[in-house]
Amino acid sequence: MLFLELSVDPETAFDPNLLESYLRAELGLSTDDKLNYRLDRRNIDARGRNIKVNLRIAYSVNDSLPPREQTVFHYQEVSEAPEVHIIGFGPAGMWAALRCLELGLKPIVIERGKDVRSRRRDLKAVNRDNVVDPDSNYCFGEGGAGTYSDGKLYTRSKKRGNMQRILDSLVQHGAIEDILFEAHPHIGTNKLPKIVQAMRETVLKHGGEIHFETKLCRLEKRGNKIVSFSTQDGKVWPTKALILATGHSARDIYYLLHESGIRLEAKPFAMGVRVEHPQKLINKIQYHGNDYDDLLPAASYKLVQQVEGRGVYSFCMCPGGFIVPAATAQNEIVVNGMSPSKRDNEFANSGIVVAIELEDLKDYAEHGPLAGLEFQKEVERKVWEAGGKSQKAAAQALVDFVKGRISESLKPTSYIPGLISKPMHEILPAFMANRLRAAFVEFGKKMPGYYSNEANIVGIESRTSSPVRIPRDKESYQHPEIENLFPSGEGAGFAGGIVSAGMDGERCAEAAKAIL
Repeated sequence: MLFLELSVDPETAFDPNLLESYLRAELGLSTDDKLNYRLDRRNIDARGRNIKVNLRIAYSVNDSLPPREQTVFHYQEVSEAPEVHIIGFGPAGMWAALRCLELGLKPIVIERGKDVRSRRRDLKAVNRDNVVDPDSNYCFGEGGAGTYSDGKLYTRSKKRGNMQRILDSLVQHGAIEDILFEAHPHIGTNKLPKIVQAMRETVLKHGGEIHFETKLCRLEKRGNKIVSFSTQDGKVWPTKALILATGHSARDIYYLLHESGIRLEAKPFAMGVRVEHPQKLINKIQYHGNDYDDLLPAASYKLVQQVEGRGVYSFCMCPGGFIVPAATAQNEIVVNGMSPSKRDNEFANSGIVVAIELEDLKDYAEHGPLAGLEFQKEVERKVWEAGGKSQKAAAQALVDFVKGRISESLKPTSYIPGLISKPMHEILPAFMANRLRAAFVEFGKKMPGYYSNEANIVGIESRTSSPVRIPRDKESYQHPEIENLFPSGEGAGFAGGIVSAGMDGERCAEAAKAIL
Protein backbone atom coordinates (compact mmCIF):
# COMPACT_ATOMS: atom_id res chain seq x y z
CA MET A 1 0.00 0.00 0.00
CA LEU A 2 1.28 3.43 -1.00
CA PHE A 3 0.14 6.98 -0.30
CA LEU A 4 -0.30 9.98 -2.59
CA GLU A 5 -0.78 13.61 -1.52
CA LEU A 6 -2.95 15.71 -3.88
CA SER A 7 -4.46 19.16 -4.11
CA VAL A 8 -7.34 19.20 -6.57
CA ASP A 9 -10.38 21.29 -7.49
CA PRO A 10 -13.70 20.51 -5.73
CA GLU A 11 -15.24 18.95 -8.85
CA THR A 12 -12.47 16.37 -9.01
CA ALA A 13 -12.36 15.76 -5.28
CA PHE A 14 -16.06 14.95 -4.91
CA ASP A 15 -16.70 13.07 -8.17
CA PRO A 16 -15.43 9.45 -7.89
CA ASN A 17 -15.10 9.06 -11.67
CA LEU A 18 -13.14 12.29 -12.13
CA LEU A 19 -10.97 11.46 -9.12
CA GLU A 20 -10.08 8.00 -10.43
CA SER A 21 -9.22 9.43 -13.86
CA TYR A 22 -7.02 12.03 -12.17
CA LEU A 23 -5.27 9.38 -10.09
CA ARG A 24 -4.62 7.18 -13.10
CA ALA A 25 -3.09 10.06 -14.99
CA GLU A 26 -1.03 11.13 -11.98
CA LEU A 27 0.30 7.59 -11.51
CA GLY A 28 0.82 6.96 -15.24
CA LEU A 29 -1.39 3.87 -15.28
CA SER A 30 -2.55 2.06 -18.38
CA THR A 31 -6.11 0.89 -18.94
CA ASP A 32 -4.96 -2.63 -18.04
CA ASP A 33 -3.75 -1.59 -14.59
CA LYS A 34 -6.14 -2.20 -11.72
CA LEU A 35 -6.26 0.68 -9.26
CA ASN A 36 -7.54 0.21 -5.73
CA TYR A 37 -7.71 3.29 -3.52
CA ARG A 38 -9.45 4.98 -0.62
CA LEU A 39 -9.41 8.36 1.07
CA ASP A 40 -7.04 8.57 4.02
CA ARG A 41 -7.47 12.32 4.62
CA ARG A 42 -9.61 15.11 3.14
CA ASN A 43 -9.45 18.80 3.93
CA ILE A 44 -11.02 21.76 2.11
CA ASP A 45 -8.71 24.76 1.67
CA ALA A 46 -10.89 27.81 0.93
CA ARG A 47 -8.31 30.46 1.82
CA GLY A 48 -7.73 31.45 -1.81
CA ARG A 49 -10.19 32.38 -4.51
CA ASN A 50 -9.42 29.10 -6.29
CA ILE A 51 -10.67 26.61 -3.72
CA LYS A 52 -8.68 23.42 -3.39
CA VAL A 53 -9.33 20.12 -1.65
CA ASN A 54 -6.28 18.47 -0.14
CA LEU A 55 -6.37 14.69 -0.28
CA ARG A 56 -4.22 11.90 1.04
CA ILE A 57 -4.93 8.74 -0.94
CA ALA A 58 -4.02 5.21 0.09
CA TYR A 59 -3.67 3.08 -3.04
CA SER A 60 -2.28 -0.08 -4.62
CA VAL A 61 -1.84 -1.05 -8.25
CA ASN A 62 -2.62 -4.58 -9.43
CA ASP A 63 -2.84 -5.69 -5.82
CA SER A 64 -5.43 -5.75 -3.07
CA LEU A 65 -5.66 -2.80 -0.72
CA PRO A 66 -5.27 -3.74 2.95
CA PRO A 67 -8.24 -2.73 5.11
CA ARG A 68 -8.04 0.49 7.08
CA GLU A 69 -6.38 -0.07 10.43
CA GLN A 70 -8.91 0.27 13.22
CA THR A 71 -8.88 -0.36 16.93
CA VAL A 72 -10.05 -3.81 18.02
CA PHE A 73 -12.06 -3.52 21.23
CA HIS A 74 -12.04 -6.59 23.51
CA TYR A 75 -15.05 -6.17 25.77
CA GLN A 76 -15.20 -8.63 28.65
CA GLU A 77 -18.16 -10.19 30.43
CA VAL A 78 -18.27 -8.18 33.65
CA SER A 79 -21.45 -9.24 35.47
CA GLU A 80 -19.48 -10.45 38.49
CA ALA A 81 -16.50 -8.09 38.14
CA PRO A 82 -15.45 -5.29 40.53
CA GLU A 83 -17.85 -2.37 40.27
CA VAL A 84 -17.21 1.20 39.16
CA HIS A 85 -20.05 3.69 39.59
CA ILE A 86 -20.39 6.32 36.87
CA ILE A 87 -22.64 9.32 37.43
CA GLY A 88 -23.85 10.56 34.04
CA PHE A 89 -24.11 8.93 30.62
CA GLY A 90 -22.91 11.72 28.36
CA PRO A 91 -19.70 11.33 26.32
CA ALA A 92 -17.39 11.08 29.35
CA GLY A 93 -19.66 8.56 31.07
CA MET A 94 -20.27 6.49 27.94
CA TRP A 95 -16.60 6.01 27.13
CA ALA A 96 -15.76 5.47 30.77
CA ALA A 97 -18.30 2.62 30.78
CA LEU A 98 -16.96 1.10 27.55
CA ARG A 99 -13.38 1.31 28.82
CA CYS A 100 -14.48 -0.44 32.01
CA LEU A 101 -15.64 -3.38 29.90
CA GLU A 102 -12.20 -3.62 28.32
CA LEU A 103 -10.51 -3.44 31.72
CA GLY A 104 -12.67 -6.16 33.26
CA LEU A 105 -14.67 -3.80 35.47
CA LYS A 106 -18.44 -3.62 35.85
CA PRO A 107 -19.77 -0.14 35.05
CA ILE A 108 -22.90 0.84 36.94
CA VAL A 109 -24.21 4.03 35.36
CA ILE A 110 -26.54 6.42 37.18
CA GLU A 111 -28.24 8.80 34.73
CA ARG A 112 -30.75 11.43 35.87
CA GLY A 113 -32.38 11.70 32.43
CA LYS A 114 -34.26 9.34 30.16
CA ASP A 115 -33.10 7.02 27.41
CA VAL A 116 -32.50 8.65 24.05
CA ARG A 117 -35.88 7.72 22.55
CA SER A 118 -37.89 8.89 25.55
CA ARG A 119 -36.06 12.23 25.57
CA ARG A 120 -37.74 13.21 22.30
CA ARG A 121 -41.09 13.92 23.94
CA ASP A 122 -39.45 16.28 26.40
CA LEU A 123 -37.54 18.08 23.66
CA LYS A 124 -40.83 18.59 21.84
CA ALA A 125 -42.34 20.03 25.01
CA VAL A 126 -39.52 22.57 25.27
CA ASN A 127 -39.84 23.62 21.63
CA ARG A 128 -43.62 23.65 21.27
CA ASP A 129 -45.01 24.17 24.76
CA ASN A 130 -42.25 26.15 26.53
CA VAL A 131 -42.10 23.45 29.21
CA VAL A 132 -38.65 22.51 30.53
CA ASP A 133 -38.23 19.18 32.30
CA PRO A 134 -35.27 19.79 34.66
CA ASP A 135 -34.07 16.20 34.26
CA SER A 136 -34.84 15.52 30.57
CA ASN A 137 -33.93 18.18 28.03
CA TYR A 138 -31.26 19.05 25.48
CA CYS A 139 -28.57 18.71 28.18
CA PHE A 140 -29.73 15.81 30.36
CA GLY A 141 -30.47 12.23 29.32
CA GLU A 142 -28.78 9.39 27.48
CA GLY A 143 -25.80 10.70 25.54
CA GLY A 144 -25.90 14.05 27.32
CA ALA A 145 -25.83 17.31 25.41
CA GLY A 146 -23.70 15.62 22.73
CA THR A 147 -26.62 13.48 21.50
CA TYR A 148 -28.56 16.48 20.24
CA SER A 149 -25.70 18.48 18.79
CA ASP A 150 -23.74 18.78 15.59
CA GLY A 151 -21.69 15.79 16.64
CA LYS A 152 -18.44 17.63 15.96
CA LEU A 153 -15.51 15.31 16.48
CA TYR A 154 -12.56 17.65 16.12
CA THR A 155 -10.36 18.30 19.11
CA ARG A 156 -6.95 19.77 19.87
CA SER A 157 -6.74 17.78 23.10
CA LYS A 158 -4.53 15.11 21.53
CA LYS A 159 -2.47 14.69 24.73
CA ARG A 160 -5.55 13.58 26.66
CA GLY A 161 -5.61 10.19 24.96
CA ASN A 162 -5.99 8.32 21.70
CA MET A 163 -8.47 10.20 19.53
CA GLN A 164 -8.48 7.34 17.01
CA ARG A 165 -9.97 5.02 19.63
CA ILE A 166 -12.94 7.33 20.03
CA LEU A 167 -13.54 7.58 16.29
CA ASP A 168 -13.16 3.83 15.80
CA SER A 169 -15.59 3.21 18.64
CA LEU A 170 -18.16 5.47 16.99
CA VAL A 171 -17.79 3.66 13.66
CA GLN A 172 -18.14 0.31 15.42
CA HIS A 173 -21.42 1.56 16.88
CA GLY A 174 -22.84 2.78 13.57
CA ALA A 175 -21.16 6.04 12.51
CA ILE A 176 -20.15 6.39 8.86
CA GLU A 177 -16.48 5.83 8.02
CA ASP A 178 -16.16 9.37 6.68
CA ILE A 179 -15.30 10.48 10.21
CA LEU A 180 -12.05 8.52 9.89
CA PHE A 181 -10.69 10.65 7.03
CA GLU A 182 -12.39 14.05 7.18
CA ALA A 183 -10.17 16.75 8.70
CA HIS A 184 -13.16 18.13 10.64
CA PRO A 185 -15.46 15.15 11.09
CA HIS A 186 -19.02 15.36 12.33
CA ILE A 187 -21.93 12.95 12.59
CA GLY A 188 -25.12 15.01 12.85
CA THR A 189 -27.93 15.19 15.36
CA ASN A 190 -30.14 12.89 13.28
CA LYS A 191 -27.58 10.07 13.39
CA LEU A 192 -26.28 10.34 16.94
CA PRO A 193 -29.26 8.84 18.82
CA LYS A 194 -28.89 5.41 17.17
CA ILE A 195 -25.16 5.41 17.86
CA VAL A 196 -25.73 6.30 21.51
CA GLN A 197 -28.32 3.53 21.79
CA ALA A 198 -25.86 1.03 20.28
CA MET A 199 -23.25 2.03 22.86
CA ARG A 200 -25.77 1.48 25.65
CA GLU A 201 -26.55 -1.98 24.25
CA THR A 202 -22.84 -2.86 24.28
CA VAL A 203 -22.60 -1.92 27.96
CA LEU A 204 -25.67 -3.98 28.87
CA LYS A 205 -24.72 -6.94 26.69
CA HIS A 206 -21.46 -7.41 28.56
CA GLY A 207 -22.92 -7.20 32.04
CA GLY A 208 -22.87 -3.50 32.85
CA GLU A 209 -25.86 -1.65 34.30
CA ILE A 210 -27.50 1.64 33.29
CA HIS A 211 -30.16 3.20 35.52
CA PHE A 212 -32.14 5.97 33.83
CA GLU A 213 -34.28 8.55 35.64
CA THR A 214 -32.07 8.04 38.68
CA LYS A 215 -30.68 11.19 40.24
CA LEU A 216 -27.73 11.55 42.60
CA CYS A 217 -28.83 13.49 45.68
CA ARG A 218 -26.40 12.68 48.54
CA LEU A 219 -22.80 11.63 49.17
CA GLU A 220 -21.55 9.84 52.28
CA LYS A 221 -17.88 10.46 53.10
CA ARG A 222 -15.73 8.59 55.55
CA GLY A 223 -12.22 9.93 55.91
CA ASN A 224 -10.79 10.50 52.43
CA LYS A 225 -13.27 8.26 50.63
CA ILE A 226 -16.86 8.33 49.46
CA VAL A 227 -18.30 5.15 50.88
CA SER A 228 -21.79 5.47 49.43
CA PHE A 229 -24.16 7.75 47.58
CA SER A 230 -27.94 8.04 47.58
CA THR A 231 -30.39 8.60 44.75
CA GLN A 232 -33.72 10.38 44.80
CA ASP A 233 -35.61 7.08 45.05
CA GLY A 234 -34.07 6.54 48.49
CA LYS A 235 -31.64 3.84 47.43
CA VAL A 236 -28.17 3.83 48.99
CA TRP A 237 -25.34 2.64 46.72
CA PRO A 238 -22.09 1.49 48.42
CA THR A 239 -19.14 2.41 46.19
CA LYS A 240 -15.40 1.86 45.97
CA ALA A 241 -14.79 3.97 42.86
CA LEU A 242 -16.95 6.87 41.68
CA ILE A 243 -16.53 8.57 38.29
CA LEU A 244 -18.37 11.89 38.20
CA ALA A 245 -19.35 12.66 34.57
CA THR A 246 -22.40 14.88 35.02
CA GLY A 247 -21.73 17.57 32.39
CA HIS A 248 -21.35 21.32 32.75
CA SER A 249 -25.06 22.06 33.26
CA ALA A 250 -25.71 19.86 36.29
CA ARG A 251 -25.62 22.77 38.73
CA ASP A 252 -27.17 20.80 41.56
CA ILE A 253 -24.09 18.56 41.56
CA TYR A 254 -21.80 21.52 42.19
CA TYR A 255 -24.02 22.61 45.08
CA LEU A 256 -24.05 19.04 46.43
CA LEU A 257 -20.27 18.79 46.32
CA HIS A 258 -19.85 22.22 47.90
CA GLU A 259 -22.27 21.41 50.71
CA SER A 260 -20.52 18.05 51.23
CA GLY A 261 -17.22 19.82 51.84
CA ILE A 262 -15.62 18.59 48.61
CA ARG A 263 -13.27 21.22 47.24
CA LEU A 264 -14.24 23.08 44.07
CA GLU A 265 -12.50 25.87 42.15
CA ALA A 266 -13.85 28.78 40.16
CA LYS A 267 -12.49 28.87 36.60
CA PRO A 268 -12.66 31.17 33.58
CA PHE A 269 -15.42 30.47 31.05
CA ALA A 270 -17.26 32.35 28.29
CA MET A 271 -20.75 33.67 27.53
CA GLY A 272 -22.35 35.55 24.68
CA VAL A 273 -24.98 35.10 21.99
CA ARG A 274 -25.85 32.93 19.03
CA VAL A 275 -25.62 34.69 15.68
CA GLU A 276 -27.66 33.26 12.81
CA HIS A 277 -27.09 34.04 9.12
CA PRO A 278 -28.56 32.56 5.93
CA GLN A 279 -26.28 29.66 5.02
CA LYS A 280 -26.09 30.87 1.42
CA LEU A 281 -24.58 34.12 2.65
CA ILE A 282 -21.88 32.28 4.62
CA ASN A 283 -21.21 30.05 1.60
CA LYS A 284 -20.85 33.11 -0.62
CA ILE A 285 -18.39 34.73 1.78
CA GLN A 286 -16.29 31.64 2.50
CA TYR A 287 -16.29 30.28 -1.06
CA HIS A 288 -15.47 33.71 -2.55
CA GLY A 289 -18.68 33.98 -4.53
CA ASN A 290 -18.21 30.59 -6.22
CA ASP A 291 -21.40 28.59 -6.59
CA TYR A 292 -20.49 25.39 -4.79
CA ASP A 293 -23.80 24.95 -2.97
CA ASP A 294 -24.45 21.55 -4.54
CA LEU A 295 -20.87 20.34 -4.36
CA LEU A 296 -19.04 21.54 -1.26
CA PRO A 297 -20.45 21.12 2.25
CA ALA A 298 -22.13 24.04 3.96
CA ALA A 299 -19.35 26.49 4.79
CA SER A 300 -18.24 27.12 8.35
CA TYR A 301 -16.09 29.81 9.89
CA LYS A 302 -13.86 30.47 12.86
CA LEU A 303 -13.42 33.99 14.20
CA VAL A 304 -11.48 35.51 17.08
CA GLN A 305 -10.80 39.11 18.14
CA GLN A 306 -9.16 40.68 21.16
CA VAL A 307 -11.29 43.50 22.61
CA GLU A 308 -10.21 45.41 25.71
CA GLY A 309 -8.08 42.58 27.00
CA ARG A 310 -10.63 39.83 26.42
CA GLY A 311 -10.98 37.28 23.67
CA VAL A 312 -14.22 37.32 21.68
CA TYR A 313 -14.57 34.26 19.50
CA SER A 314 -16.87 31.92 17.63
CA PHE A 315 -17.87 28.75 19.44
CA CYS A 316 -19.64 25.59 18.23
CA MET A 317 -20.31 26.91 14.73
CA CYS A 318 -23.16 24.91 13.14
CA PRO A 319 -23.34 25.09 9.33
CA GLY A 320 -26.76 24.29 7.91
CA GLY A 321 -28.09 23.94 11.42
CA PHE A 322 -30.65 24.94 14.02
CA ILE A 323 -30.70 27.01 17.18
CA VAL A 324 -32.28 25.04 20.02
CA PRO A 325 -33.52 25.85 23.56
CA ALA A 326 -31.00 24.28 25.93
CA ALA A 327 -32.38 25.48 29.28
CA THR A 328 -32.31 23.07 32.21
CA ALA A 329 -34.80 24.99 34.36
CA GLN A 330 -38.09 26.71 33.62
CA ASN A 331 -36.98 30.23 34.60
CA GLU A 332 -33.99 30.58 32.28
CA ILE A 333 -33.11 30.96 28.62
CA VAL A 334 -30.14 29.12 27.15
CA VAL A 335 -29.57 28.67 23.42
CA ASN A 336 -27.28 26.24 21.65
CA GLY A 337 -26.74 25.00 18.11
CA MET A 338 -26.98 21.67 16.32
CA SER A 339 -26.83 20.39 12.74
CA PRO A 340 -28.15 17.32 10.92
CA SER A 341 -25.67 15.05 9.16
CA LYS A 342 -26.19 16.70 5.76
CA ARG A 343 -26.00 20.20 7.23
CA ASP A 344 -28.69 21.15 4.76
CA ASN A 345 -30.81 23.59 6.76
CA GLU A 346 -31.02 27.11 5.30
CA PHE A 347 -29.39 28.78 8.30
CA ALA A 348 -25.90 28.90 9.78
CA ASN A 349 -25.46 29.68 13.46
CA SER A 350 -22.56 30.07 15.84
CA GLY A 351 -21.97 31.09 19.40
CA ILE A 352 -20.06 34.37 19.62
CA VAL A 353 -18.78 34.57 23.17
CA VAL A 354 -16.68 36.74 25.45
CA ALA A 355 -14.01 35.29 27.73
CA ILE A 356 -14.95 35.84 31.37
CA GLU A 357 -12.12 35.94 33.89
CA LEU A 358 -12.37 35.62 37.64
CA GLU A 359 -11.72 39.35 38.05
CA ASP A 360 -15.01 40.00 36.24
CA LEU A 361 -16.89 38.23 39.05
CA LYS A 362 -15.95 40.43 42.02
CA ASP A 363 -19.60 41.22 42.76
CA TYR A 364 -20.22 37.49 43.26
CA ALA A 365 -17.22 36.79 45.51
CA GLU A 366 -19.49 35.78 48.43
CA HIS A 367 -20.32 32.61 46.50
CA GLY A 368 -16.70 31.45 46.53
CA PRO A 369 -16.00 28.80 43.88
CA LEU A 370 -19.62 29.09 42.65
CA ALA A 371 -19.29 32.78 41.73
CA GLY A 372 -19.32 32.14 37.99
CA LEU A 373 -22.28 29.81 38.36
CA GLU A 374 -24.31 32.50 40.12
CA PHE A 375 -23.37 35.08 37.48
CA GLN A 376 -24.37 32.66 34.74
CA LYS A 377 -27.74 31.97 36.38
CA GLU A 378 -28.50 35.66 36.91
CA VAL A 379 -27.90 36.54 33.25
CA GLU A 380 -29.99 33.59 32.03
CA ARG A 381 -32.90 34.64 34.25
CA LYS A 382 -32.64 38.24 33.08
CA VAL A 383 -32.81 37.23 29.42
CA TRP A 384 -35.71 34.86 30.20
CA GLU A 385 -37.65 37.71 31.79
CA ALA A 386 -36.89 39.94 28.79
CA GLY A 387 -38.29 37.28 26.48
CA GLY A 388 -41.63 37.23 28.26
CA LYS A 389 -40.82 34.45 30.74
CA SER A 390 -41.12 31.73 28.11
CA GLN A 391 -38.69 29.89 25.87
CA LYS A 392 -39.06 32.62 23.25
CA ALA A 393 -35.58 34.07 22.97
CA ALA A 394 -34.67 37.74 23.15
CA ALA A 395 -33.09 38.74 19.84
CA GLN A 396 -31.91 41.69 17.78
CA ALA A 397 -30.76 42.27 14.23
CA LEU A 398 -26.97 42.21 14.21
CA VAL A 399 -26.29 45.77 13.01
CA ASP A 400 -29.03 47.10 15.29
CA PHE A 401 -27.30 45.41 18.24
CA VAL A 402 -24.01 47.08 17.38
CA LYS A 403 -25.66 50.48 16.76
CA GLY A 404 -27.71 50.26 19.96
CA ARG A 405 -31.16 50.54 18.40
CA ILE A 406 -34.35 48.50 18.67
CA SER A 407 -35.02 46.11 15.77
CA GLU A 408 -38.40 46.83 14.22
CA SER A 409 -38.32 43.38 12.66
CA LEU A 410 -36.21 40.24 12.82
CA LYS A 411 -35.10 37.90 10.08
CA PRO A 412 -36.55 34.37 9.83
CA THR A 413 -35.01 31.91 12.26
CA SER A 414 -34.53 28.19 12.83
CA TYR A 415 -35.36 28.63 16.52
CA ILE A 416 -38.72 26.88 16.94
CA PRO A 417 -40.03 28.61 20.11
CA GLY A 418 -39.60 31.91 18.27
CA LEU A 419 -37.80 35.20 18.77
CA ILE A 420 -38.89 38.43 20.40
CA SER A 421 -37.23 41.73 19.54
CA LYS A 422 -35.46 43.15 22.59
CA PRO A 423 -32.54 45.57 23.19
CA MET A 424 -29.87 42.98 23.82
CA HIS A 425 -27.28 45.75 23.99
CA GLU A 426 -28.99 46.85 27.23
CA ILE A 427 -30.00 43.44 28.60
CA LEU A 428 -26.56 41.83 28.52
CA PRO A 429 -23.96 42.87 31.10
CA ALA A 430 -22.22 45.95 29.72
CA PHE A 431 -18.72 44.45 29.71
CA MET A 432 -20.02 41.57 27.55
CA ALA A 433 -22.27 43.62 25.25
CA ASN A 434 -19.63 46.26 24.50
CA ARG A 435 -16.99 43.71 23.61
CA LEU A 436 -19.42 41.76 21.42
CA ARG A 437 -20.43 44.93 19.57
CA ALA A 438 -16.83 45.88 18.85
CA ALA A 439 -15.94 42.34 17.77
CA PHE A 440 -18.83 42.07 15.30
CA VAL A 441 -17.55 45.13 13.44
CA GLU A 442 -14.08 43.55 13.19
CA PHE A 443 -15.57 40.21 12.11
CA GLY A 444 -17.26 42.10 9.26
CA LYS A 445 -13.85 43.24 8.07
CA LYS A 446 -12.48 39.72 8.16
CA MET A 447 -15.55 38.27 6.42
CA PRO A 448 -17.09 41.02 4.23
CA GLY A 449 -20.86 40.60 4.32
CA TYR A 450 -20.92 38.97 7.78
CA TYR A 451 -21.75 42.22 9.60
CA SER A 452 -25.26 42.63 8.27
CA ASN A 453 -28.87 42.91 9.39
CA GLU A 454 -29.42 39.70 7.42
CA ALA A 455 -28.33 38.13 10.72
CA ASN A 456 -30.02 37.94 14.12
CA ILE A 457 -28.24 37.69 17.43
CA VAL A 458 -30.09 35.42 19.86
CA GLY A 459 -29.56 35.19 23.62
CA ILE A 460 -28.09 33.74 25.52
CA GLU A 461 -25.22 31.39 24.72
CA SER A 462 -24.09 30.68 28.27
CA ARG A 463 -23.07 27.04 28.56
CA THR A 464 -19.85 26.99 26.54
CA SER A 465 -18.00 25.39 29.44
CA SER A 466 -18.28 24.98 33.16
CA PRO A 467 -17.60 28.01 35.38
CA VAL A 468 -16.50 25.52 38.05
CA ARG A 469 -13.64 23.04 38.13
CA ILE A 470 -13.62 19.94 40.31
CA PRO A 471 -9.89 19.61 41.00
CA ARG A 472 -7.99 16.39 40.45
CA ASP A 473 -4.42 15.13 40.39
CA LYS A 474 -2.83 15.25 36.92
CA GLU A 475 -1.42 11.75 37.19
CA SER A 476 -3.94 9.79 39.25
CA TYR A 477 -7.10 11.63 38.08
CA GLN A 478 -8.27 11.48 41.71
CA HIS A 479 -9.72 14.41 43.58
CA PRO A 480 -6.93 15.74 45.84
CA GLU A 481 -8.82 14.99 49.05
CA ILE A 482 -11.11 12.13 47.95
CA GLU A 483 -9.06 9.22 46.69
CA ASN A 484 -11.91 7.27 45.07
CA LEU A 485 -13.59 10.24 43.34
CA PHE A 486 -12.65 10.76 39.68
CA PRO A 487 -14.04 14.03 38.21
CA SER A 488 -14.41 13.63 34.46
CA GLY A 489 -15.40 15.45 31.29
CA GLU A 490 -16.89 18.87 30.75
CA GLY A 491 -18.61 19.01 34.12
CA ALA A 492 -15.28 18.62 35.90
CA GLY A 493 -13.80 21.43 33.83
CA PHE A 494 -11.28 19.19 32.06
CA ALA A 495 -12.74 18.67 28.59
CA GLY A 496 -14.71 20.40 25.88
CA GLY A 497 -16.61 18.45 23.24
CA ILE A 498 -17.48 14.85 22.48
CA VAL A 499 -14.02 13.51 21.66
CA SER A 500 -12.07 15.20 24.46
CA ALA A 501 -14.74 14.21 27.00
CA GLY A 502 -14.68 10.63 25.69
CA MET A 503 -10.91 10.40 26.02
CA ASP A 504 -11.14 11.89 29.50
CA GLY A 505 -13.72 9.28 30.49
CA GLU A 506 -11.40 6.51 29.33
CA ARG A 507 -8.54 7.88 31.44
CA CYS A 508 -10.78 8.05 34.50
CA ALA A 509 -11.83 4.42 34.03
CA GLU A 510 -8.16 3.42 33.89
CA ALA A 511 -7.50 5.45 37.04
CA ALA A 512 -10.40 3.72 38.81
CA LYS A 513 -8.95 0.36 37.84
CA ALA A 514 -5.71 1.30 39.60
CA ILE A 515 -7.39 1.56 43.03
CA LEU A 516 -9.57 -1.56 42.83
